[in-house]
Amino acid sequence: MIPTSLYTELTPNPNHLKFVADRLLTDASFEFDDPDQVVEYPLLAKLYNFPFIDGMFVHKNFLTLKKNDLVEWTDVSLELREYVLEYLQNNQWVIAPQENKEQKTKAELYSKEITNKNKKSSKAKPVEQLTDFELKIVDILDEYVKPAVQQDGGDIVFHDFDENDGVLTVEMKGACNGCPSSTQTLKQGIQGLFQKMLPEVKEVVAAD
Repeated sequence: MIPTSLYTELTPNPNHLKFVADRLLTDASFEFDDPDQVVEYPLLAKLYNFPFIDGMFVHKNFLTLKKNDLVEWTDVSLELREYVLEYLQNNQWVIAPQENKEQKTKAELYSKEITNKNKKSSKAKPVEQLTDFELKIVDILDEYVKPAVQQDGGDIVFHDFDENDGVLTVEMKGACNGCPSSTQTLKQGIQGLFQKMLPEVKEVVAAD
């Protein structure tokens, strides 16, 4: 048995619940919205057997589940926690790392993020097409924005920057995707940060 502790956290998105472990569950971020996308991952496939589960997001040491309107989290969170904990006590990974543990560059990490994004086709710009300015944007997102977003059970990924009108487009993932407060976070938090650090960014919007 693998020593593991697990606790739940509410997120700003009422339809998402975050399960936090004291160890790594995977080495990157993955988002899924269809059972067919998780057939190779036993825990995630079994979680989709619950009729109220509509999606999931896995990142480093946490798993965020999305529910539909059939239940309230208070009715099912304990059962789900025990279910996930039992799996983690008997399995090292939710999604096993696919690459060596060697140090990766920022560009390589970004490339992995957009490749893994929910196994839906991400329209984010390929890493080899990023300009130096866009790499500065990725750096700011990684250092100043991601930690807070991940704390809320989600993630944020650079999508595109239109240098003509100064609009930065980002992809919101996990609990932050469709969250009622995400617009406020983008406008008052992230947009304000970029206007101070990179004034060329005039507006921040979420990708469709």
